Amino acid sequence: MSLVIADVLSAPRQAWRRFADWLHARMPKGLYARALLIVILPVVLLQSAVAYVYMERHWEVMTYRLSGAVARQVATIVDIYQTFPDDAAHSQLRRIAALDLNMELSLLPKEPLPEPLTKKPIFSLLDKALSIELSRKLLQPYWINTGFSSDRLEIRVAMNDATLRMLVFRTHAYASNSYIFFMWMAIASVIILAIATSFLRNQIRPILRLAHAAEEFGKGRDVQFSPRGAREVRQAGAAFVEMKRRVERAIEQRTTMLNGVSHDLRTIITRFKLSLALMTEANETSEMRKDVDEMERMVEAYLAFARGDGGETSTPTDIKAILEELKADTERRGEAATLHVEGDPIVIARPAAIKRLLANLVGNAQRYGKALAFSLVNDGESMIVHIDDDGPGIPVERREDAFRPFYRLDESRNQDSGNSGLGLAIARDIARSHGGDITLDRSPLGGLRATVTLPI
Repeated sequence: MSLVIADVLSAPRQAWRRFADWLHARMPKGLYARALLIVILPVVLLQSAVAYVYMERHWEVMTYRLSGAVARQVATIVDIYQTFPDDAAHSQLRRIAALDLNMELSLLPKEPLPEPLTKKPIFSLLDKALSIELSRKLLQPYWINTGFSSDRLEIRVAMNDATLRMLVFRTHAYASNSYIFFMWMAIASVIILAIATSFLRNQIRPILRLAHAAEEFGKGRDVQFSPRGAREVRQAGAAFVEMKRRVERAIEQRTTMLNGVSHDLRTIITRFKLSLALMTEANETSEMRKDVDEMERMVEAYLAFARGDGGETSTPTDIKAILEELKADTERRGEAATLHVEGDPIVIARPAAIKRLLANLVGNAQRYGKALAFSLVNDGESMIVHIDDDGPGIPVERREDAFRPFYRLDESRNQDSGNSGLGLAIARDIARSHGGDITLDRSPLGGLRATVTLPI
């Protein structure tokens, strides 16, 4: 029994969840559009409620009152016709109807009244109100046609010897000033929406400026930002400025410390080199020189990885020129290389850092491949650089491991290879500091493809 009750109760919840998911998928995603919807929806609902109340109350009351007045006029004409049956009186009655009552009166031969209209009239409220009021005032059979023309309605009353046909202006029986009401509603809605749009745009602009500043800072570019807008937005902006100051101070302190470490290590390595230069040439000294040179390269690589290039300023950088330089270097090594460029090759970045990034990737391709291919594509949103080689490649399951610092795919520590295991790690660190990334895939040449994506 409890399971049945649970199933019955879960059905409405599931239906509501499906409706909520459907509504969420169709709701605007931007803050500006959502805030504007919050303003528009109440206005539309309020105006609709006012229109409903006005239509159902005010117009109904006014239509019944005007229809009652028309019914009294019709009843008066019928009474006069019955009281004065001679032709002279009829002529006078037509004149009174035209001049005083503003309606057209005509006498038709005695004939049955038309059948009631089966089709619902356009002005159903008028048809209903006028029928009720005529039923109260007249004892004779009558027939009305509220759809006679755009500005008039027709009333026929069956008398003993004739049929009275009256054409009455619609405005006499129906409140026809609806266009004024709807025009007022439309103008008021437009004014409210214009004011709301203007205020919302001013409130959204500081948020967009903050988002743009955060994005630029994430790309490693210089950002000049001052908080503006509402109190909450200014608080978020002030928090961003303080975070930016702390990050820059931490980078500056790290750079200063590593510069000192670099100087001390270079001093010791220089002493080793000097001591080896003063020693007598022998097999041992030759091996020691190789070790010292390898130590120097490793120290430089470690310090470069730890230090990064945070102190460099972002400027317009020509990626094509860097690739052409790397292509020439590859050809000097006796390896084949091609370059393909599509779109504008200029991107805002730190030139030395980008050159180091691409040099590390090209150096990795030179180490394992004999033929290289470089391509550069600017799609309007991102700068995409492909570096392909015909080497052995990297298995899919180990491609992410290749970006780990000090990770070697051959799992060896052969110092003669000159590989410290930091090249790809440094390259990805530089790419991500610019707001981009590096991915590895299979190359059309059969080896490895390194793809660099940088935001424009």
